[in-house]
Amino acid sequence: MKKLSAFILIGIFTVGIIFVSSTSDQFVDAGSRKKIHFTQTITSSQDPGQGHENHQLALILSPNEGTIYDGSMTFTSSEPVQIVVLHEINSQESKGQPIWTVDGKTIYGLSLVDLKKNSGSFEFTGAALALHSPNSKEFTTTVSVDGWIRGQPTEVIMQKIELQKEEPSQLLSRTNVPATIPMHKGIYEGNQVLYIITDGSDKDYAETITKKQEWTVELAPVIADVPENTLQKLFIFKNGVKGDGIYGFQDEVFSSTPSQKLEYSALSSIIEVTWKVGQKEIEFESAADIIAAEEGGRIEFNETGIVLNTPQIIWPDGQMLVRSDKEISDEMPYSGGQITEINEEEMTVTFVAHRGWGPDGRTIYYIVTDATPSGPAEAMGVVSSQSSANLIAHSGAVDLFQFKNGIVGSGPLGFQAGIAGASTDDANYSPMWRIYLVEWNDAKSAKILETKSDIDSFRIDGLLSVSIARPTNSDHIVNCPFIDPFQ
Repeated sequence: MKKLSAFILIGIFTVGIIFVSSTSDQFVDAGSRKKIHFTQTITSSQDPGQGHENHQLALILSPNEGTIYDGSMTFTSSEPVQIVVLHEINSQESKGQPIWTVDGKTIYGLSLVDLKKNSGSFEFTGAALALHSPNSKEFTTTVSVDGWIRGQPTEVIMQKIELQKEEPSQLLSRTNVPATIPMHKGIYEGNQVLYIITDGSDKDYAETITKKQEWTVELAPVIADVPENTLQKLFIFKNGVKGDGIYGFQDEVFSSTPSQKLEYSALSSIIEVTWKVGQKEIEFESAADIIAAEEGGRIEFNETGIVLNTPQIIWPDGQMLVRSDKEISDEMPYSGGQITEINEEEMTVTFVAHRGWGPDGRTIYYIVTDATPSGPAEAMGVVSSQSSANLIAHSGAVDLFQFKNGIVGSGPLGFQAGIAGASTDDANYSPMWRIYLVEWNDAKSAKILETKSDIDSFRIDGLLSVSIARPTNSDHIVNCPFIDPFQ
């Protein structure tokens, strides 16, 4: 492809190209192949291809002479889309097959996969990758790509690679480590739920559960005051049928699971249930049956005001995504799932624990269990929890700062590790995080920041900007419990 044509394509697709400062790409040299993995939200623009003037295109991997991409992509989109893969051909080879061209001179073979879906996964090999809509309505998509660039990329891509080679990098040791967490059995509508308990708003409750599961439940007092519409109900039994519940009686009963997309929350309001004397004790199988028994005078409720963080791992018609690549390394991407193993025999689940900094510069590790909106949740391979958006302006969520340019590193956007606004020993700690993006005004002057005061100081000096993250123009909250992976 002539350089002029390359520049035409690059200029047209400026909005959609992933190789800009706000992307989350990472490259690793491997001879003539270069590793690429990223997650990014892209807004479509008019398709510049001849005959496609009334269509929309979101370019994910741009065409460059002598470049072949191969790998896998997972996406979610605001509109049903088609997958476009372009292939380098010459004009003599174009007869009798679908083609795509901007100027009629540089021609690509066109593979069009019409999924007619808003989300999906796809393995690809070709000279370019995009999502396409055959109508003129703009769409927004979040994509995660894990693959390789083969050959010697030119123009914008090569410039980006060379720049990254020259950029300083900050490689933490033990950036990602395994965290094996005990699971509990619960019930929803007569079916089994497996879940974990990571945080609690009450000290005594947290200590009680810590002793029972032999794994630390962190104290997070601020989640006791979160809005009611961010909670589900969890019924815990103080007497009755013997079992494996928190107090040695029947399993806990949930009021929702991730399948109830509008109602589900990992934050559970604890209602203690006690059988009255003289009543025939049975094992309850649903929240509705428990409420009916209380209204009938057979049991008593103690609405404790205590909130636990109880992310569900397996529920009646689903489970959290398990990574296909079980090896945990410092270079592994955030996409593709946060769990490497669910062991129902041992009743444990192994998460990838990510390393970052607390507000004072001390090392923290966190896992990711759920998020809102659905695009980032699906890209990370975690549960979507729409109700969490109600925390966007509430003290029950704490600020977590992620870097979108600067020092290349292990953060989710491909740059330095993030900095949290609270640690587990702070009074304002919460597992629910409101994400802010930190961007250096001049990426070449970037330094490694380790504390919240570092961010504040450089922002006051006008060297960087801080903005709240709003993927797909939506409120963004992530459930990232801080844990000790080495206990």
